[in-house]
Amino acid sequence: MKPLKIVMLQSRQFTDRIFTDEHLARIRRFGELTVNEQAANPTPSLAAELAEGADVVITSWGCPPLDAPLLDRCPQLAIALHAAGTVKPILSPDIPARGIRVGTANEALARGVAETALGLVIVSLKNMWQLARNTREGEWHKQRERVRELYEVTVGVIGAGLSGRHLIKLLQAFEVRVLVNDPFVSESEIAAMGGVKAELDDLLRASDVVSIHAPSVPETDRMMNSRTLGLMKDDAILINTARGSLIDEDALIAELRKGRLWACLDVTESEPPAADHPFRSLPNVTLLPHIAGAENNGLRRIGDYIADEVERYAAGRALKGEVDVSQLFRLA
Repeated sequence: MKPLKIVMLQSRQFTDRIFTDEHLARIRRFGELTVNEQAANPTPSLAAELAEGADVVITSWGCPPLDAPLLDRCPQLAIALHAAGTVKPILSPDIPARGIRVGTANEALARGVAETALGLVIVSLKNMWQLARNTREGEWHKQRERVRELYEVTVGVIGAGLSGRHLIKLLQAFEVRVLVNDPFVSESEIAAMGGVKAELDDLLRASDVVSIHAPSVPETDRMMNSRTLGLMKDDAILINTARGSLIDEDALIAELRKGRLWACLDVTESEPPAADHPFRSLPNVTLLPHIAGAENNGLRRIGDYIADEVERYAAGRALKGEVDVSQLFRLA
């Protein structure tokens, strides 16, 4: 393959946070690399100017859509690699119309989400949140009887996309039953992962822990509502590292006020929640500031993934993160 013209459109701030010097050097092996040096997110006009003549563009958070005015400046553009999760913010109808391929680092982010979810499963079953509070207050033995191990319990995974699949894989290290709900994944596929396919209602009734990994699409909006939350066991744990829109917050607050459930929420409908939001004061909520995917050194996993994708593309090999834009209706 001839040397490529590769352009990074995201702000220098994001480039520095995601890509190490080694990652950039690996990418430069395949041609000329242009890096946006601006600290602020690129405007559409700056992005179009930078993309002039590009064969490959790399985008990330804060980039504008790759629309006709930009694509007209790089008619030979063959692929856009998104150093972030969902590619929806950079898509335009002109991309599929011109046969431009699109790849995402969603798999790299999904690993972090799954690892965070596993950590929340373990710590919540152990009741560490409450025990830490009790211990600080001088109560050494209080509520130790509520401690559970990740052993002979049932974990329900809603959504067998990238993060859900990786969580299922991680759970294979434990002696637990894994129920999986995903309308797009077959019973045999789920069995091959080590799980058991289940209808949502059955999963909720049987699970000691429910971890949400479904995409935010119209069909999943407030899928956890007064009816479905009411199906969960007393003392069950609900973990959401997906999107806040999947939970009816008023319905969850009502259940939490009964003291029936514990909720670990990395995402909420409004981020951050209002200062007087009940999630901030209810004693059975663990509220996190949307950190599950990648933070700090975890962002470098994305840089490594994108550098690998450039290498695969330059070698004519299949990409790991290529997106079928026709399937975006069911993707996160």
